[in-house]
Amino acid sequence: MALKIYKPTSPSRRGMTGFSFEEITKDKPEKSLTEPQRKRAGRNFRGKITVYHQGGGVKRRLRNLDFKRDKFDIPGKVAAIEYDPNRSARIALVHYADGEKRYILAPLGLQVGVTIMSGTSAEIKPGNALPIRIIPSGTQIHNIELQKGHGGQLVRSAGVAAQLMTKEGDYALVRLPSGEMRRIHIECMATIGQVGNIEHQNITWGKAGRKRLLGIRPTVRGTAMTPRDHPHGGGEGRSKLGMPGPKTPWGKPTRGYKTRKNKLSDKFIVQRRK
Repeated sequence: MALKIYKPTSPSRRGMTGFSFEEITKDKPEKSLTEPQRKRAGRNFRGKITVYHQGGGVKRRLRNLDFKRDKFDIPGKVAAIEYDPNRSARIALVHYADGEKRYILAPLGLQVGVTIMSGTSAEIKPGNALPIRIIPSGTQIHNIELQKGHGGQLVRSAGVAAQLMTKEGDYALVRLPSGEMRRIHIECMATIGQVGNIEHQNITWGKAGRKRLLGIRPTVRGTAMTPRDHPHGGGEGRSKLGMPGPKTPWGKPTRGYKTRKNKLSDKFIVQRRK
């Protein structure tokens, strides 16, 4: 896909880029595969803000995607490539031979009219989902399961792909987009190819208003606050932090502080991300 470049009719328009949407073939979603989406503005069930700088934004409907790809050995034809406001990747509407319709992540190069399939008998081509034990080493994959039958959890955003390095016993070694090398069970499902919409990372938003439409509220620097509001606040003019590293408003280190506590899956990580 190509990016759309705006004319500099205002300071915010200068340098702004957007999507051309030339790969989109259908304007409105399949109604049976959508549901209302309630906005929480970063608040939990108690009403307390736990994720900051969220709120507002354009009204959306949630698209129910098939991350499990569990319709084995049933061919499906790609009916449309659609826009999904809830993710950076594009989605594909698939009509299966038994009459069921499902949404899947649209990999790079998937076209309307192409037949895709899941299962051990599927070919090695973009859009098909297979167990990792059948996929040849060196293949680019996405939508990877961490546990068999739980659905894809890894490598789902626009333009990313993991690489299947090697298989040893019951586990395969996969290099993730972050550079992390991870062992994944060979019975877990993965989809062939790279996730589409590879130009997403090259977008220049141009103005704050476009971020507000996405539901992202302004972020204020800690150094711009007062001492009662943030550990970084106060001082005459611009002042240094006065501490070895930055902190959150509650005094916790924000960088260089290990927050990972999932010791059960540490044994599957061969090499940490870069």
